[in-house]
Amino acid sequence: MTMAPAIGETSPEKLLAPVLSAHWDEPRSWTLENYLRHDGWAAARRALAMPPDDVIALVKDSGLRGRGGAGFPTGMKWQFIPQGDGKPHYLVVNADESEPGACKDMPLLFASPHTLIEGIVIACHAIRSDRAFIYLRGEVVPVLRRLHEAVREAYEAGYLGRDILGTGLDVELTVHAGAGAYICGEETALLDSLEGRRGQPRLRPPFPAVAGLYACPTVVNNVESIASVPAIVLRGKEWFRSMGTDKSPGFTLYSLSGHVVSPGQYEGPMGITLRQLLDMSGGMRPGHRLKFWTPGGSSSPMFTPEHLDVPLDFDSVGAAGSLLGTKSLQCFDETTCVVRAVTRWVEFYAHESCGKCTPCREGTYWLVQLLRDLEAGRGRKDDLDKLADIASNIDGKSFCALGDGAAAPVVSSLRHFRAEYEEHITGKGCPFDPAKSVLWADDGHRTGVGA
Repeated sequence: MTMAPAIGETSPEKLLAPVLSAHWDEPRSWTLENYLRHDGWAAARRALAMPPDDVIALVKDSGLRGRGGAGFPTGMKWQFIPQGDGKPHYLVVNADESEPGACKDMPLLFASPHTLIEGIVIACHAIRSDRAFIYLRGEVVPVLRRLHEAVREAYEAGYLGRDILGTGLDVELTVHAGAGAYICGEETALLDSLEGRRGQPRLRPPFPAVAGLYACPTVVNNVESIASVPAIVLRGKEWFRSMGTDKSPGFTLYSLSGHVVSPGQYEGPMGITLRQLLDMSGGMRPGHRLKFWTPGGSSSPMFTPEHLDVPLDFDSVGAAGSLLGTKSLQCFDETTCVVRAVTRWVEFYAHESCGKCTPCREGTYWLVQLLRDLEAGRGRKDDLDKLADIASNIDGKSFCALGDGAAAPVVSSLRHFRAEYEEHITGKGCPFDPAKSVLWADDGHRTGVGA
């Protein structure tokens, strides 16, 4: 976990803004005792003294946008919950982090689970709910155990259960471990799974805010979104808006991984650039240079070094042709074969497809067959047009965003690295294999393309 001093003006080493990660490195940071030493539950006391609609207005005015990928305004999502409908209202926290390259929610839950629990209580008050669920990816057993212990501590101390802090608010919180399906990161598939059915996306409308869990009004938020709420309540919307950009204010966690000197979680303002993050993390590994990278994990169209200075906020990344998504910055150097990387990503999406819709179920299968042939040197030149055609028949036409995520690396890699695909065809194999490639000299050092 990588952290830095408070936010500054221009100095690269002072650009980070540790809020969620401020105390991750302390001994037993996950305990309630440690959390209370750092103003823990002070925000909940303040929020529970406010009318629910005022809490919603505060979060809405802060400009907090969902940190789970879509960037939808959190306060607006809360506002969609109908009032006076006589139905139970539910809060569901999406902790099914499984995007290749994403690693921000699990460290947060492992190091500071009480931040999320306090945010859940505030959110339940705002949307008038007395029942909340955390849907956690089941494979991360250490996080599951720590989260269970944090919930037990909160119940024991009176921060969960009946009459929280003497305000009359009741909140029952359940931690549910999923069975390990990537598709359950999609909010409606998550709700189906939580109800005991096979995790598959639902047809919308109706949206979860109207008919979600058990056909009742439901808010589904990402871990980081809810965990950011206590700091906003405690420090104010102006403080939150003092960081980031006008349309994407605040702080966020960036997961930096790949061929970099110091991978880790970097918490900084929205709008920081990859160049700045690389400057602070020691850059690419010695003797190598950046070839391509993803701003939002493998489901986001890839970027190249020409995009190093694109501000990492939702609108700027979108304008540059990609998606900020989960802010999973995977960096690959010149030794990486683009075709091989894209093949592995698409194999993942084909394996994780729920099979409900034809474009995704059939399209990802055929993408994998073509990519495997290309990687092995069995491809033909017209296969590149087939790849593009199949990807276009998936993108925007599948039942949920998994199909779009599978098509994105294919389309973007063909746009930026078509010549490399052609080398696999003309060279009858991967040009990054020293045994087959003219791109390697006898001494094993790279020559020619990419050198």
